[in-house]
Amino acid sequence: MHAVLKTVLAAAALAAAALAAQAQPVPAGAASTPRVDARQARQHARIADGAASGALTPHERRRLHREQQAIRHAEAQAKADGTVTARERRRLEHLQNHASRDIRRQKHDGQTTAPRGASAPA
Repeated sequence: MHAVLKTVLAAAALAAAALAAQAQPVPAGAASTPRVDARQARQHARIADGAASGALTPHERRRLHREQQAIRHAEAQAKADGTVTARERRRLEHLQNHASRDIRRQKHDGQTTAPRGASAPA
């Protein structure tokens, strides 16, 4: 049970950070991607939920987290010059769409593990 609570708290912290970043005033000309950040937080929460429920195997969870890291890296590259162009936003949305499909497929592929925090049968 402790691991499930820890996972849920981590997801909530990410969502709160995304909302806080969205509430920050952005100077003119600065790169801002609040929609990307909020969607990343939601996708991270979906992965955490799948891991906690046992719908994702540890291997699937690691792979999905690596995919999220790649999106964060692409976002950082897009922001590097101080402006996120429409083309860069479309690319980030495409990457997130792909990741969202991967999360759904992995959560519903029938492979399961014992939910985190569950004890082994005696």
